[in-house]
Amino acid sequence: MFGLFKKKQREYFTPAEKDIIVTAIQEAERRTSGEIRIYVESKCEMVNPVLRAREIFYQLKMDQTASRNGVLLYLAMDDHQLAVFGDEGIHQKVGHEFWQKEVAIMLEEFKQKHFIEGIAHIVEDIGEALVTHFPYDGTTDKNELPDDIVFG
Repeated sequence: MFGLFKKKQREYFTPAEKDIIVTAIQEAERRTSGEIRIYVESKCEMVNPVLRAREIFYQLKMDQTASRNGVLLYLAMDDHQLAVFGDEGIHQKVGHEFWQKEVAIMLEEFKQKHFIEGIAHIVEDIGEALVTHFPYDGTTDKNELPDDIVFG
């Protein structure tokens, strides 16, 4: 009965596009102990998308990785807003300028209507930063967070 009133989840990506994004996450994480997640919703509930990304980051318990090296890519599709939020371990290594640069790269990709390519590109860049500062150790590392895209 209550299922009749449930809000239908919007589909922003085709199954093939989702596969490209998830594969990019898995490839990026293959060489690092770091974790990358993507959260997509239609509208940003806050004026500042970074604050919303921070809120989602903690809701997804991304701050509970062993090395505090989780990174969230946040997208509000209808509002055309995005943000990248990195936990304290990776943020201390790359700094604010790195996140700003990555957002600028992705915005440029989006302006050219390269949405999936832009997301995959930023995931790759974040993965490279994580590899540099948190290389994979086969004896201790494990995949601490799911690689799927979260839709809100």
